[in-house]
Amino acid sequence: MMKSIPGMQDILPGEVEAWQKIEAFARDFFARYHYQEIRTPLLETTDLFVRGIGSETGVVQKEMYTFDDKGGDSVTLRPEGTASVIRAYIEHHLAHADPVTKLFYLGAMFRYERPQKGRLRQFHQLGCELIGSPSPHADAEVIQLLDGFVRGLGLSDFKLEINSLGCLKAECRPTYLKKVKTYFEGIASKLCADCQRKVTTNPLRILDCKVEACKKLANSAPLILEHQCRECAQHFEKVENNLKHYRIQYFVNQRIVRGLDYYDRTAFELTSDKLGSQNAFAGGGRYSGLVKSLGGADVTGVGFAIGLERLVMLLEGTFVPAKSITIYLAALGENAYAKILELAQNLRAEGFNCEMDYEEKSLKSQLRRADKLKCSHVIILGDDEIQKGEAQVKDFKTQAQSHIPFPQLISHFKSL
Repeated sequence: MMKSIPGMQDILPGEVEAWQKIEAFARDFFARYHYQEIRTPLLETTDLFVRGIGSETGVVQKEMYTFDDKGGDSVTLRPEGTASVIRAYIEHHLAHADPVTKLFYLGAMFRYERPQKGRLRQFHQLGCELIGSPSPHADAEVIQLLDGFVRGLGLSDFKLEINSLGCLKAECRPTYLKKVKTYFEGIASKLCADCQRKVTTNPLRILDCKVEACKKLANSAPLILEHQCRECAQHFEKVENNLKHYRIQYFVNQRIVRGLDYYDRTAFELTSDKLGSQNAFAGGGRYSGLVKSLGGADVTGVGFAIGLERLVMLLEGTFVPAKSITIYLAALGENAYAKILELAQNLRAEGFNCEMDYEEKSLKSQLRRADKLKCSHVIILGDDEIQKGEAQVKDFKTQAQSHIPFPQLISHFKSL
């Protein structure tokens, strides 16, 4: 028996409905903030992600699905959405329509990591990018969008954590990085093997290590908010003030560094205790050099991505199926079957879900199948019903039966 590749998951009927509800609500909710949907290719040039994400990140170093195509070019299945969106923003001159561009995306991403519940090799993200405004008001609105979207789905048991990563001015993050590096160099032998490598390549990422011993050592590392320039401190203060105006509860967590190199200043995550040690299910932040590094103008952006597998896990059991009428048409004989084809066509044209058998079966067999499919109503037609010009309609919930003339069937179901 053929099976799916490890880390690749089928989303089956009965499961996909939750995904559809999230996606439909996203399109409606994001439109309220004037975001437009963008769809980018699954496959991009490898250099896009090396330059965009950062050559020393764990994603680029260990997790990307990269190969040479038949033309000899190195290509990669996208491991995240922002770099592709920015590439499209630059390539198609989207800033010409409005200096502030708002885009959102939905789709599959790929990373070669150890599969576990909620963390797969093919996973799905919903994200947004606000490009063209350096204002802290933009940061706060993006955070408010994320918070409002998740709450709008019915989720409230989560925590919003925020931080500022500073900027590239000499007196800001570079100074902090030197102090962090010095600190970790002094205790390098106590760190895990991966973090020992990061001491020289990317010491900031040690703060995000999930190994318990490294987490304890990181707690004593220098704090980033104590080493920021005046402009970054003011920016973060304004973000906090705006979140207070939005009446959004948040917590400052100076260990948030995010896993991609393009972030600076504001960074944030949504976390839940229900997800174990890998407790973040959404995150994002501001980026100032990304657009320019990919060949665009020197403009900034801010955005986030939600891991949909993890969001679906958290929402499990909260979705109440919308009330719907599903009609099973049971035919007894050839004449009746010809009539239910006509009735089914008319009912479907009016928006009703209809099902029927394709082979002649007993009424008992058809009713059993209707019940198994959780149909709400059954229309029963035989020669007697055809002669009288009416259908026998059974309500599965109440078990009530009635006889409805054919011309009144649609209005009958609309009145329910």
